[in-house]
Amino acid sequence: MSYSAQDYKKGQPRWCPGCGDHFFLASLHKAMAEIGVDPWNTAVISGIGCSSRLPHYMATYGMNTIHGRAAAIATGAKVANPNLTVWQVSGDGDGLAIGGNHFIHANRRNINLNMILLNNRIYGLTKGQYSPTSPRGFVSKSSPYGTVEDPFRPAELCFGARGHFFARAVATDAPATVEVLKAAYQHKGASVCEILQNCVIFNNGTHDSVYTKEGRAKNAIYVEHGKPLIFGENNEFGLIQEGFGLKVVEIGKDGISEKDILVHDAHCEDNTLQLKLALMGNGDGFPIALGVIRDVEAPTYDDSVTAQIEEVKAVKKYHNFSELLETNDIWEVK
Repeated sequence: MSYSAQDYKKGQPRWCPGCGDHFFLASLHKAMAEIGVDPWNTAVISGIGCSSRLPHYMATYGMNTIHGRAAAIATGAKVANPNLTVWQVSGDGDGLAIGGNHFIHANRRNINLNMILLNNRIYGLTKGQYSPTSPRGFVSKSSPYGTVEDPFRPAELCFGARGHFFARAVATDAPATVEVLKAAYQHKGASVCEILQNCVIFNNGTHDSVYTKEGRAKNAIYVEHGKPLIFGENNEFGLIQEGFGLKVVEIGKDGISEKDILVHDAHCEDNTLQLKLALMGNGDGFPIALGVIRDVEAPTYDDSVTAQIEEVKAVKKYHNFSELLETNDIWEVK
């Protein structure tokens, strides 16, 4: 059966005009239609925050859980019903502060979840406190003289937790966001998609360098497995390996040709180069990497649990709770 984006829509979103959540929601509806999983075989689970209102606008199963616990609830839903397609939606505060422990363990266990991290580097719902991804020195209501903390970098946290899939997109870049979401669905295991978006009220402009098409042409690189790492308004720049790091070069100068440019390998188990790509673009002269940065196969938690249950059942005299009760002496009381 084929679906349209309309088949996944419900209600009228109650976000500020211009909020990045609007852009992402439209892309999610479109991606789900192209993926084609029945709405009644799909669940969208969130925590607390502006972005976590998203399940209210999905014509699927959905649950708006308590703060930071989206990954825990999503894990239970997936393990209990392995045939259910589960999307988990969190903001940078909900997902990486109070929910940080659940985030790393969902990745470590490799549960087959599509984990969306909507990163606007601020607490929006509670009116403008700094978040775990706010940069050092960031001035906010809870840091009037600037934060004295270094932020989490979501890719670094994901990779450190032995994550097997990491991708990034910009909320205003609908085509690329849809492709990233489809790739996350196709990946079997925990997939993390970091979506860069602005909070127009409390942190507008935080991702301005890549929020427009023109900005992305200048300041971003779209990575694609098997393709050379080339970028620039006219594809005039590329990335090469220099020592243990990466270097930006201009194609056609100093004897550099396209054959010298690194080819992206998203499927390499060693994440060294993938992590370097994911961490680029923080005022270091490198472009911000967009697209699927890491995509590696590995056993999933939910499949392993199901297989283990079947293996144990095969050698036991009982296969369910009723049979377990009947393994002991039984008295009938009249």
